[in-house]
Amino acid sequence: MTAEVAGRTGRSRWFWAGLMFASFGAIAALRITDAIGKSTGFILLACTMLLIIPLTRAGLAHQRTTGRLSPAVVRYTRRFTVASLGYMLGLGIAITLSQRMELSGAGAFAIALLPVLPIFAMIWTMARYLIEEDDEFLRHRATMASLFGLGLVLAAGSFWGFLETFGVVPHIDAWWTFPVWAIGMGIAQCWMGWRDRAGAES
Repeated sequence: MTAEVAGRTGRSRWFWAGLMFASFGAIAALRITDAIGKSTGFILLACTMLLIIPLTRAGLAHQRTTGRLSPAVVRYTRRFTVASLGYMLGLGIAITLSQRMELSGAGAFAIALLPVLPIFAMIWTMARYLIEEDDEFLRHRATMASLFGLGLVLAAGSFWGFLETFGVVPHIDAWWTFPVWAIGMGIAQCWMGWRDRAGAES
């Protein structure tokens, strides 16, 4: 990102993405080492998701500058941001209720759905973007980023699963799959952006 763009938008998207990934990594490390409990991990994860807002704003500003801000991107960003806020709200409510009430059966199932439904909305949002995006270049980038995130989930899940089977590492709850997928998408988008800039400069 040029200094001019960074000056208009404040912190660059790289700053917010790096801060988010570092926060996810720190939370995962604290949870794996049992330095924090499950509820605390959920709360910290929800707070970290708030970084999506400045990251989204910085990303939109950059795309507007480079001429890659299509109407489909704007709709996708709006939907994803709303779903992310719904996830944080649902997670907060679910944790609060689980700590203050003895839940079981249908009640526990309903509470568990509060953070899950917004995740389904995020996945639907990504699928709608791929359908609505008319720019083949942008659609290709989004598809490749999604596939990279999926590959990261499959690789990490299989690797950790075998380590857990042989008693090398502790058990991790399955909710980690979506954050890892999102992290993988972000990494892929950053790498493709860096590759494009490197190619343009050369």
